[in-house]
Amino acid sequence: MIYGNIEGIKNSILEKLDSIYDMKIPKYNLFTEELLNILVDNTAYLEREISVAIDRKGKVISVAVGDSSTVEIPMINIKEKRLSAVRIIHTHPNGNSRLSAIDNSALLKLKLDCIAAIGVYEGKFTDISLGFCDVKDDLLVPEAVEGLNLNELLSFDFVDKIRSLEALIESSEINEESGEKAIVVGCDTEESLTELEELAKACDIPVLFKVFQNRSKLDPAYYVGRGKVEEISLLRQSLRANVIIFDDELSGSQVRNLEEAIGCKVIDRTTLILEIFATRAKTKESRIQVELAQLKYRLSRLTGLGTVLSRTGGGIGTKGPGEKKLETDRRHIRGTIHDLIDELSKIKKTRETQREKRNKQNIPQVSLVGYTNAGKSTLRNKLCEIAMPKDSTQKDSVFEADMLFATLDTTTRAINLLDNRLITLTDTVGFVQKLPHELVEAFKSTLEEVIYSDILIHVVDASAEYVHDQIEAVEQVLAELGARDKSIILALNKIDKLSEEDLEDIISIYKGRYDIVSISAKENINLDLLLQSVSDKLPNKLVTVEYMIPYSNQSTVAYLHRNSKIIESSYENEGTYIKAEVDNEVYNKCKEFII
Repeated sequence: MIYGNIEGIKNSILEKLDSIYDMKIPKYNLFTEELLNILVDNTAYLEREISVAIDRKGKVISVAVGDSSTVEIPMINIKEKRLSAVRIIHTHPNGNSRLSAIDNSALLKLKLDCIAAIGVYEGKFTDISLGFCDVKDDLLVPEAVEGLNLNELLSFDFVDKIRSLEALIESSEINEESGEKAIVVGCDTEESLTELEELAKACDIPVLFKVFQNRSKLDPAYYVGRGKVEEISLLRQSLRANVIIFDDELSGSQVRNLEEAIGCKVIDRTTLILEIFATRAKTKESRIQVELAQLKYRLSRLTGLGTVLSRTGGGIGTKGPGEKKLETDRRHIRGTIHDLIDELSKIKKTRETQREKRNKQNIPQVSLVGYTNAGKSTLRNKLCEIAMPKDSTQKDSVFEADMLFATLDTTTRAINLLDNRLITLTDTVGFVQKLPHELVEAFKSTLEEVIYSDILIHVVDASAEYVHDQIEAVEQVLAELGARDKSIILALNKIDKLSEEDLEDIISIYKGRYDIVSISAKENINLDLLLQSVSDKLPNKLVTVEYMIPYSNQSTVAYLHRNSKIIESSYENEGTYIKAEVDNEVYNKCKEFII
């Protein structure tokens, strides 16, 4: 049986591949020249990888079309103190025999005796690279022997190498390395690279090293210079990193070139942000929005998602089964995108209905916007604590944490201002520099709360090292949403973490552009000033009215206390005297008691 992607392959080719099962490989040889020729010829014809698994007796146990991970082999637990007694021989149709991220991953996960990659270019054998499991600092790591010719391969003492490896494994207390460890690479600014490190930590990926290259023009093939790529490759091997994260959006061809040159998984900033959003999204709406953004991003890169897709997908960009698979994928993604947009439009209608209801009740809308981790959720929770309407039920606080993108789900709560006016306060998703366009588009339905708000409170982490860049990034996203001309209050948060001189410097820069309030949401500093600033900015639709309410209508007194700002109240012979500021609705409901 031939495993993997065999769609569209002629029966005559499948029969040739099936004949590999009848071959007997001498147990002292890695493989034979006859097997090499069959693999090279069929790889050249199919333009796809072919993988063969052989046990220690020299019996072929699996043949697959696709990369090394498509071969059917049972998993071995390293606690068994042995290897799987299986070696995989496979081809690389691009001519580069260097072991890929997938190859090294298969080697360690399956505990292979060996993984061999044969370079095939223009129908001919180029060279071969071998991968073995090794032990360093009680961890199982890949060891590569690269660029061997046929004579060097045939003279390689394979059996002796396996014996020494198994002896090493048996004498060591090995902990299997799980999880990803990253090197981050950037060409923009040191600040942007530091933020990329924070984004990686938010995704639970420790960063081992930061590589910065100051370039005026990015390399179209590798993003950074070729010399820097070699440097990153050596760094990855020495630090045992298994993912390289680039600070800008990479094209599909750049990802593929970098993975082949470095030998491990390569992702960009957009992929990382989408991953964070995918893990943090809790509500149905935010999950749909994240999936929509991911699919739109993936659709534009379907022709090259690096070694992972290009090897399993077949002859991408060429005529034949690969093209058919590609078109199927595209059609499937487009169909899913259409369905998700329909789902979002239904949720959008629900929000519009809720918004219309609030508008009919003349409830002003205030939204918290700002850079991620500026303290919006903490501020929202504190304001709800101190200004919750008396007759409302207690609702859960939103999640708050010192991390990027802690909040993805928009929440709206009602609070009372100091003059007793009711407003709605909305907490929104945080912004970040280089926020993927796909995310802004997908989250537009959520961010409509910003567009329809009467006032925006732009929450700023005043203690941040690059506070001005963060303010500018938020202004750019607001401009993209068409909300730049809204009435904005600049809330300089975390003032307990910086000196008065530094705070004054920030205030002096933005004094003419914004109404500024200095606060600390965590320490409850100046939150009353913030509420007062919101009151001052909202148009006062209240009128002052005097009432005399008979003692038989005390429910009206209670209603006024709940829904108006009481200026004066006393008990007279005729009833309860109240002087209050009321809106139109309260005025009309209590009209009969006006003096």
